[in-house]
Amino acid sequence: MPRAKIAITLSRDILSKLDRLVTEGALPNRSRALEEAISEKIERINRSRLARECAKLDPRSEQALAEEGVDGELAGWPQY
Repeated sequence: MPRAKIAITLSRDILSKLDRLVTEGALPNRSRALEEAISEKIERINRSRLARECAKLDPRSEQALAEEGVDGELAGWPQY
């Protein structure tokens, strides 16, 4: 995937902690660490958005949609 260079501003404290983790080998480099952190944050936001949208659904209506047409099909299903 193509990459783009950007400039960011961080507090000296955060930058110091980031550099320490890179020096200790916990992170490969600043760029990779920031890219992974941003990616994880975006994933978390997307998951919470999905959860909020799912919370808006009416469980009874969703159950009815899921079971629509199942009554006729049950006879054809094997017994376990």
